[in-house]
Amino acid sequence: MARRGSKLFDFDFFISIILITLGALMAALALELILIPNSMIDGGINGISIILNKIFGGSLGMIIFVLNLPFLILGYRFLGKKFVLKAGYSMALFSILLEVFSYYEPLISGDTLLATVYGGILLGVGCGIIIKNGGCLDGTEIIAIMFNRKSSVSVGQVVLCFNIIIYSAAIFFFGVSRALYSLLTYFITYKVIDMVSDGLNSAKAAFIITDDGRDIAKQILEKLGRTVTVLSGEGIVSHGHKRVLYTVITRFEISILKDILDDCDDSSFVTVFDVSEIIGNHIKQTPNYLNKLDGRHEV
Repeated sequence: MARRGSKLFDFDFFISIILITLGALMAALALELILIPNSMIDGGINGISIILNKIFGGSLGMIIFVLNLPFLILGYRFLGKKFVLKAGYSMALFSILLEVFSYYEPLISGDTLLATVYGGILLGVGCGIIIKNGGCLDGTEIIAIMFNRKSSVSVGQVVLCFNIIIYSAAIFFFGVSRALYSLLTYFITYKVIDMVSDGLNSAKAAFIITDDGRDIAKQILEKLGRTVTVLSGEGIVSHGHKRVLYTVITRFEISILKDILDDCDDSSFVTVFDVSEIIGNHIKQTPNYLNKLDGRHEV
């Protein structure tokens, strides 16, 4: 099987870094200059950090980065180098930009409804761009992906559970009305992210046509915890034997799948499309299945 090797810093990587930079700029602007001046919070680690900053003071950007750091370490172990590099860059830049914008006057002040709508839209566009290009701003997303690997609970459900707890806690520090406005902002942000990243939490089916597929299937199982169904095929033009790998992943995991394909194989052809419903369990991490890849078996 032909290999590309580990092309960590290729052209696509640098383009994604530029777009992640744009997304972090938009997200930091929305949070520091629109939402926080109006006593509203984000979800996830960012929301926890805002609450801690209100209680103890200090640097919000530093709190966010320190709280996210353990999740980055976990992500490096389980989700791959390129994903964590992009996530680490986006989190570090986001934290720095929060500090920079803290010296500027708010863009919206005193109009809670405008802050809720436009802060949520701007934050959603920024986060959506970052996620679409393989990064993330919040460590809860990394935990959600890892939790999803070992259960049937979706990434979106895990993140939602985190945020319900955070917004409930916000009631005691910001009041009921501000907590409810924050929750409304979260739903606006969520829907915008969904539009920008083309289905953040929807299931995606991937067909990977390749010459061999052993390394790809192994990496999908190890890094994503997804089963892979292997079918036999034949190329019309090449007249050679092909393997067709079929797996179901989430929107969060498409960038990790791209990284796996970049590292393992340059002969693959991949199509990814939406899945409206999944019946049964397609998420089983069973390393013993790797030995069955010599025929039409499920990994």
